Amino acid sequence: MRTILFVLGFTAATIAAQAADATAGKAVYDKSCKSCHGADGAPNPAIAKMMKVEMPDLRSPEVQAMSDDDLKKVITDGKGKMRPITSASASAADVVAYIRTWKK
Repeated sequence: MRTILFVLGFTAATIAAQAADATAGKAVYDKSCKSCHGADGAPNPAIAKMMKVEMPDLRSPEVQAMSDDDLKKVITDGKGKMRPITSASASAADVVAYIRTWKK
């Protein structure tokens, strides 16, 4: 019984340690994403106009409905005219956790 409790406790601690960190994600977002996607997830209209694209509002129900894996894929692989954000690739899960804080 003690062994089972130890394994369950160790597993829970490991999972908690691997959980995405929205605070760390904000720091990465501010450095790598904010210039185009705005401080609050609203797209920068000047960048959108210059690139001739419609950027989605990251707070929108459509973006928030995307799976975490789909959002991480956009960060790491890019989409449309958005290039991969290599500086955020290692912490993509944290960035997604931060984006989720805007969910309405």
